[in-house]
Amino acid sequence: MEDRWMRSALCRTVQADDLFVEGAAQNRAKAVCTGCPVRTECLAYALDHRVEHGIWGGMTERERRALLKRRPTVRSWGQLLEAARRQRDGAAATERRSA
Repeated sequence: MEDRWMRSALCRTVQADDLFVEGAAQNRAKAVCTGCPVRTECLAYALDHRVEHGIWGGMTERERRALLKRRPTVRSWGQLLEAARRQRDGAAATERRSA
């Protein structure tokens, strides 16, 4: 089943095989995620579903495994990342008003 955010993903414009690469090619694949409007949702999906292969949300499988290992108590990456985004956006708005 497709999540709604997937329809807005920048990676929909590339071949799926280009996102499931190894070595130096991973950096090129991660570049696809730069500026993607649903990068956070994508990363949360991969972390919450323990996706083991490919580039998701700008992270390799190795990077995701390391993050999961560092934060074993997180139950919902979607909720955690969304809360962090709201906090960041609120701080940025406050800073703009102060300027």
